[in-house]
Amino acid sequence: MRIFIAFEGSFEPFDVSADETVEAVKLMIKDYFHTPLSEDEHGRQYLELMYAGAALKDSWRLADVGISFCSTLKCFVKEEDKPTLYVFNAVTQEMMPIMESISLLGKKVSDLRTLIALRCGFPVSVFCLRTPKGLEMYDCNTLRDYQTDIGTTLRLDVWDGWKEFLMGCLLGQKLKVQRYLSNEGPVLKYQKRVALYIAAFHGYIELTEWALKQGVRPHEAVGVHPYRVWCQEALHADVSKCPIHAAAEAGQLLILKAFVNCSVLCLECRNAAGQTPLTVAFKHKHKDCVLYLLSKMWSTVSFLKISVPMRIYIKIKQWILRAQSHSLNKSQLCRARVLGAKVGDTIMVDGFTKPKMTSKSWHKAGNKDSQSTMGKLPPLGEQTAGRRPVSPSEIPQQDTREQTLKFPPLGDANAFSELQRHQQQNRKKVTATARKKEKLIKNTYLPQVPLPPISRVGYSHPSFYYATPSADLLLRSSFSSFWEHSGRTPRENAIYCLAVASAFKEKRWLQQLGIARVLAKKSISNLTTKGGLTACENPPETVH
Repeated sequence: MRIFIAFEGSFEPFDVSADETVEAVKLMIKDYFHTPLSEDEHGRQYLELMYAGAALKDSWRLADVGISFCSTLKCFVKEEDKPTLYVFNAVTQEMMPIMESISLLGKKVSDLRTLIALRCGFPVSVFCLRTPKGLEMYDCNTLRDYQTDIGTTLRLDVWDGWKEFLMGCLLGQKLKVQRYLSNEGPVLKYQKRVALYIAAFHGYIELTEWALKQGVRPHEAVGVHPYRVWCQEALHADVSKCPIHAAAEAGQLLILKAFVNCSVLCLECRNAAGQTPLTVAFKHKHKDCVLYLLSKMWSTVSFLKISVPMRIYIKIKQWILRAQSHSLNKSQLCRARVLGAKVGDTIMVDGFTKPKMTSKSWHKAGNKDSQSTMGKLPPLGEQTAGRRPVSPSEIPQQDTREQTLKFPPLGDANAFSELQRHQQQNRKKVTATARKKEKLIKNTYLPQVPLPPISRVGYSHPSFYYATPSADLLLRSSFSSFWEHSGRTPRENAIYCLAVASAFKEKRWLQQLGIARVLAKKSISNLTTKGGLTACENPPETVH
């Protein structure tokens, strides 16, 4: 089979087999054009083949993706920079590449933590970094002090017992956040501030409303864990960031509006660098947020006989709040205001006390599930021991009625039919629940799947022409047995295969569907011949 390769202004024919892999074709192109490809610690150069608008994978065969006689493939030389560092997130179990210059290795750990906080949305006070050997990295030291080289994998650890709580914050699940809150008062207040910060960064409206109702103020700094309040001088500068700054960094316009409506003091709230939310939004190039904050800053506040600019109104309100706090402190002279830890508080000293940021789960950290301790009945012997017998006259009327109820005989046909009816109702409920769960499944590939064009011609067509085949019915039969071993339903993986085939934008929809079916059948044959799952070419590495 002869195909044509367009590479760097030339157009050359190649005689290949239909069962040839894309990787073998790349090797032929490399030898024919004498293309130098390199790979080092900084990056690599590689060839990429394009057909019908889609990039071809090395494991695909030409016939699988519809490449036929006289097809034209485009070839490019691409460069890929390797990440400077990798950070394994112990909460999400994901590997986070840090694409920065090599100069990052000469900076302090605090600078790296600032970059990671901007990537994952965590406040810097909820996590720490560890070396591959498990050594905790402190902000005052440089990355070179820990022998950190290019490609090193660091680990992000959080407070013990916080994994489930933080995962609920990342997913915006209010009930999960409420379930894993701490029983300690100071820790509970700190967790609510953390929840509002993460909700503002990711734009979760429901979780934001809940945190605001709990009394958390959006212009209040998240601060640090109560175990580390005493060490003010060694804290990261970003602990003074507020939820309003997180919303401005991420460009969450709805959250910004909710915060400003909650308190206009958010407009003049400043971080450690002295930046207002307007400055932060402008720095990160969020145009909508900048326009909204500008309109609010240059607005006026109208009273009965006077209108005050917003800046002056904010200064007046700040002055009133300072005066109120000053008078409150004077009235409570007996209560000395002490900063930091007090007698009896738990503290954490770096390098001396047992580390409490090892990402232990809720149960392993010594916490008990509140739901498991509710509603337990005492043993039967404890109920009857030491009590006098109850007479029939003392039994309530409702209990006597329940005692008169009797089960029907075993051979009663009516009872048997009633039992069958209940079983059918239970099956219907289970089916309805399964359908609801299937609808709630969040499939990341669904928006990528295109639909066939709808014909708007007035005259009628034969039924076989305008009846569009269902992708679910066509593909489910092709690879349902294959995906039984992958943990996905046939429908989800039908959508996945269609998403892969939809990259061939120059093909028609039915041709894309055919490519998806062929790829699925090839996956089944690979599974049966090799005896394992081959769809995942790069399995995730286990990080200890």
